[in-house]
Amino acid sequence: MAPPNDPVLSTVNVLKTHKKDNYFELSDGKLFVKNVPLLFEVPSNVSFSSFSSLCHTSSAPLPLFHRAHITSFKGGFLGFTKEEPSNCLMNSLGKFTGRDFLSIFRFKTWWSTQWVGNSGSELQRETQWVLLDVPEIKSYVIIIPIIEGRFRSALHPGKDGHVLICAESGSSQVKASSFSAIAYVHVSDNPYSLMKEAYTALRVYLNTFKLMEEKSVPALVDKFGWCTWDAFYLTVEPAGVWHGVNEFAQGGISPRFLIIDDGWQSINFDDQDPHEDAKNLVLGGTQMTARLHRLDEGEKFRKYKAGSLLGPNPPLFDPNKPKMLISKAIEIEHAEKARDKATQSGVTDLSQFDMKVEKLKKELNEMFDGDQENSLQPMCKDLRQNLYKSPSSIGNGRDGDELRFNSQGCGSSSCICENLGLKAFTRDLRTHFNGLDDIYVWHALCGAWGGVRPGTTHLNSKIIPCELSQGLDGTMDDLAVVKIVEGGIGLVHPDQADEFYDSMHSYLSEVGITGVKVDVIHTLEYVSEEYGGRVELAKKYYNGLSKSLAKNFNGTGLISSMQQCNDFFLLGTKQISMGRVGDDFWFQDPNGDPNGVYWLQGVHMIHCAYNSMWMGQIIQPDWDMFQSDHVCAKFHAGSRAICGGPVYVSDSLGGHDFDLLRKLVFPDGTIPKCQYFALPTRDCIFKNPLFDGKTILKIWNFNKYGGVIGAFNCQGAGWDPKEKRIRGYSNCYKPMTGSVHVHDIEWDQLKEASEMGKTEEYAVYLNQAEKLFLTKAASDTIPMSLEPSNFEIFSFVPIKQLSPTAKFAPIGLTNMFNSGGAIQGLQYEEATGDDGANYASAKVEVKGCGNFLAYSSVLPSKCFLDGAEVEFKWSSQDGKLTINVPWIEEGNGISNVTFLF
Repeated sequence: MAPPNDPVLSTVNVLKTHKKDNYFELSDGKLFVKNVPLLFEVPSNVSFSSFSSLCHTSSAPLPLFHRAHITSFKGGFLGFTKEEPSNCLMNSLGKFTGRDFLSIFRFKTWWSTQWVGNSGSELQRETQWVLLDVPEIKSYVIIIPIIEGRFRSALHPGKDGHVLICAESGSSQVKASSFSAIAYVHVSDNPYSLMKEAYTALRVYLNTFKLMEEKSVPALVDKFGWCTWDAFYLTVEPAGVWHGVNEFAQGGISPRFLIIDDGWQSINFDDQDPHEDAKNLVLGGTQMTARLHRLDEGEKFRKYKAGSLLGPNPPLFDPNKPKMLISKAIEIEHAEKARDKATQSGVTDLSQFDMKVEKLKKELNEMFDGDQENSLQPMCKDLRQNLYKSPSSIGNGRDGDELRFNSQGCGSSSCICENLGLKAFTRDLRTHFNGLDDIYVWHALCGAWGGVRPGTTHLNSKIIPCELSQGLDGTMDDLAVVKIVEGGIGLVHPDQADEFYDSMHSYLSEVGITGVKVDVIHTLEYVSEEYGGRVELAKKYYNGLSKSLAKNFNGTGLISSMQQCNDFFLLGTKQISMGRVGDDFWFQDPNGDPNGVYWLQGVHMIHCAYNSMWMGQIIQPDWDMFQSDHVCAKFHAGSRAICGGPVYVSDSLGGHDFDLLRKLVFPDGTIPKCQYFALPTRDCIFKNPLFDGKTILKIWNFNKYGGVIGAFNCQGAGWDPKEKRIRGYSNCYKPMTGSVHVHDIEWDQLKEASEMGKTEEYAVYLNQAEKLFLTKAASDTIPMSLEPSNFEIFSFVPIKQLSPTAKFAPIGLTNMFNSGGAIQGLQYEEATGDDGANYASAKVEVKGCGNFLAYSSVLPSKCFLDGAEVEFKWSSQDGKLTINVPWIEEGNGISNVTFLF
């Protein structure tokens, strides 16, 4: 007999205990859910299999296996069979009309967003999942295209309401004709529980990824940081980074993490010297055909000399120089676009256009040449010329030949220099900025945008022409895609994926880098033809990346970006635990719409909120950086305050709003982070908060002792299926009205919050309007009105009855956008005062400084701050109870506030 804890016995018991009739049935050309027809005209070659019939065992942890089988009767798999095998198969799953849906589709290779409609024909190409409203049974059904064998799938629109599924391998050599589980369907009466249940089932069945709950997140998740991208673009270099971090420190908000974005690497173009860095790059598009020619830092970082920025006479640096370079590069870009436009219109004499472009390029080069940092000593000639030419792999100690750089120089090709380069720079940063915990650097999944240049490293790389998949024909025009297709990708052979990432990351870890931001992830599908298809290629690369992350960056030090496709989430997230849930923060419309500076910001929030519904099951959602001096910075800041992830900005030098940042960040660089990840409220799920002219985006989250709803007027833009781009809808950029209710918060989605959802009465605080009032679970909704690109944050805090007359609820620090996030602890108890009298007490542990607010129905007898009696204010009109809380450095910013009643 098997022992009681035998997994085999436990599995058998699970299957026996939870076997129920499946809610789905496929018959007579219809897919039924609880006897309600969901899809009609289902082709005869489509099959349905229950979850339990296909998933008998799994190497997933037993609690997850158990959980998946408890709800297994709610889900199952769709498959189909064709007569002829192919590498790309399209088949209808049936049709639906007159049924509201929410979907997520890829509008670019790397980015996804929401789309709503009520017919299968209204879906967009490359749909990653579709959620159907089934009011007949007060439920919701999700259809998720998945991975089967060496094929991945996506949904597409069909004619007359049909939903098509496209299964593709990405290689003409990999064909199939039959699938038993190419899509998963699941039903639940709660759309948020539905997501949990569906992705738990897929995790158990596929066993190719892990849920968020199984992984640890990067330490920076509850901290403030700075990313160099919008400040410098490709001109980033040590002095600029140093001055940037110093500006924050001088402003009293020191970043706890730093991301050195694109521009730090050793890249060049195919027509250049294979071992010299490309020069004078500025804007993002200029390097997209460049490739890595070595795996360490570029020359401008390699030549950094230890202590050069710490001494009394640091090198001269003009903080306006990056903006001047960027401005000149934009001039060049506009001139080149004008030339291209002239060519398209039939102009044959382009000499004037060419002369202008060359003139501007000369001016840009002169700007670079006039600012050489002679005080930053170059590396030794041998190291500069030889590093990574030989097969030796830096930092892995494979040959025992690692040497330390000294004053006499060194000739080793795998030498890590103690007093030069990134190691010296990161050490100096940490020496001067004591609170800087993490320093990340950017790299593309394939190394650089154009991969790794053949023949320049010890790795076997080959330039592979790019071929876009069928589904990407319907996506938005993208300069990055055009450039990558133009240059192809220098792909390191997948058999060397482990060595590729370990070579880069072990070096970076050795020189003081604690993590990486990995970008341009969905290029593998372009180059999978000769490597067994996109699934097989992805598995090798993601496995190599995961191993390196576990070895070199504490298992967590990675932010994934440009990754919003099911290949990545179903194959690449066994180790990766954090990633972007929105497109880039665009400070203005790159296509020139003058109103894009406003409406693009709302689009960003929609991306993040709706993508979090599925991505948040697998990774910690990252809402991306923004600029604190942007015209819509406050709008962004409000969303970041309650998103549940890190807060970081990409401010240019001299471009900071410290007053705004202080509403987001504590003096020690940590943030009042919510306990969960923000999601759209239930009444927003099947709506279009971008251009339906009536819906306000509402997102909910939890603090330790209350719930929070953020309301954002994002109207004014969105996807245009005909133009295949996101454009402005100016008629919708106007004031909106709506309402909120305490039931908009899904209290049951977090175990620790569930009891708060059972409260009868709540104190409600409006952060922007500075209003405090009471509401009950049975009360009417709370009306609101919002101007375009404006927001309100509603805090709902359960009221505690302390005595027959005294009711109390702590709101938090009203000078912070997420007021309730400042409350770290709360105790209600009976207390005896110094006078011997009995009191009811409310003890609140607060982190931060500023105006602490609570609701109190009566005037408290006394108030104590860290044991000392202090004065307070109370308003009988609205119950506002306030005191000023200082920042106590010795106590890590924690104050104990006690009220006696």
